[in-house]
Amino acid sequence: MSQPIVFISRFKVKDGKLEQFREFSRKAQPALEAEKPRTVGFLMYLNEGGTDLSIVHVFPDAESMAIHFEGADERSKAAYEFIEPAGWEIYGAPTQAALETMKEAASKAGVSLKVQPEMMGGFLRST
Repeated sequence: MSQPIVFISRFKVKDGKLEQFREFSRKAQPALEAEKPRTVGFLMYLNEGGTDLSIVHVFPDAESMAIHFEGADERSKAAYEFIEPAGWEIYGAPTQAALETMKEAASKAGVSLKVQPEMMGGFLRST
């Protein structure tokens, strides 16, 4: 049985880049939403100081997460003009290929990757 996966990516907003990132996000989100229909949640949260950003991604299954990662290098390269990685978390069991990709990316970025693959229970509703 396939299980949902939650992926949380954490970033530091580069000094003086918040407003530029806001504009970048406003333009990039519609394309991401159209190109990744199996990504059921993509939510960005900013701390009060405008320095820390968390993006919560929700996928119905591991294959959907793998599909979301297609083209991620190009998307990340564009976003990294404004933000820099601070750490990643995966809740659920991604494909082995996606996990290896994330391990490599975390190592390259010098950030932590927390993985909790076993879903103990709960539910996810779609609207």
